[in-house]
Amino acid sequence: MDRTESLPAQTRPPGVVPADPGSVLLPGHDVPLGRYTTVRRLLPQRQRRMVGAWCFVDHFGPDDVAQRPGMEVPPHPHTGLQTVTWLLDGEIVHRDSLGNVRPIRPGQLNVMTSGHGIAHSERSPATHPPVMHGVQLWVALPDPARAGAAGFAHHAELPRWRDGELELTLLVGEWGGERSPAVVHTPLLGAQLEARGPARATLPLRPDFEYGLLAMSGAAEVDGRALAPGALLYLGAGRDRLALAADPGSRLMLLGGEPFEEPLVMWWNFVGRSHEEVAAAREDWMAGRRFGTVADDAAPPLPAPEMPTTRLKARDRHGGLRG
Repeated sequence: MDRTESLPAQTRPPGVVPADPGSVLLPGHDVPLGRYTTVRRLLPQRQRRMVGAWCFVDHFGPDDVAQRPGMEVPPHPHTGLQTVTWLLDGEIVHRDSLGNVRPIRPGQLNVMTSGHGIAHSERSPATHPPVMHGVQLWVALPDPARAGAAGFAHHAELPRWRDGELELTLLVGEWGGERSPAVVHTPLLGAQLEARGPARATLPLRPDFEYGLLAMSGAAEVDGRALAPGALLYLGAGRDRLALAADPGSRLMLLGGEPFEEPLVMWWNFVGRSHEEVAAAREDWMAGRRFGTVADDAAPPLPAPEMPTTRLKARDRHGGLRG
């Protein structure tokens, strides 16, 4: 148990985040995604469920898909979250029940807001690049945004700048005097760090944010610890800077945000607040209500698994049960 978890939330003055300069290395575990793709899931884990409002982190590839279909995820639903998709290599076509059909390629960003409900599919086009590599992340929506309208945005141009041999791309939030065009609903940061040569940098951080750093390729040393591809280093809160060294070609994802205090029920593709809310979303999906029909995708929608025999419990960002 780290120091953040050992301090009960009710003992802190409102808006005060405890210093937590310790780090926790979170190795990923493999999870099948669709028929042909396996991802490394970094969040949620027992040791750490969230980084700010980032509640779900999948890293996939690099995979050789030259003779394979690539990503094939048929229509499925979401509630209570935003999906954030970022590619390092490859191409994926997003289709959703709002009528959007949009390919995403490296350097571009897709943000889908589920609100009360949306359905989408994610597929590699028939003719696609030979390598697929990227991340998909979920952002938990706070009240009242989680009950609002669904939406989708594609961002082909994002803020980019250099810090010595380190090239920074801002996906989400504000950083370094730049602001991403992506709309989010809590104070949040997402940025790619790419070493163009042997890179050493001291990155400015907000002490009221908690942070995590995901290694997507290459090797880096952060907080005195080696970071290999497919691992997430949770960095805690209370920091105003971070020293980083990275080998040439390394690509890292810095995630940060204000600690998210609303308890969550996360089950299958739904993020809610109670067992009843998640059960209602499942029932609506299976009955063909609420989520609509995914545009230009004739594949049968994914059936939802059966609800667990025990009641789903809301958990806070540390994994503690609520209610």
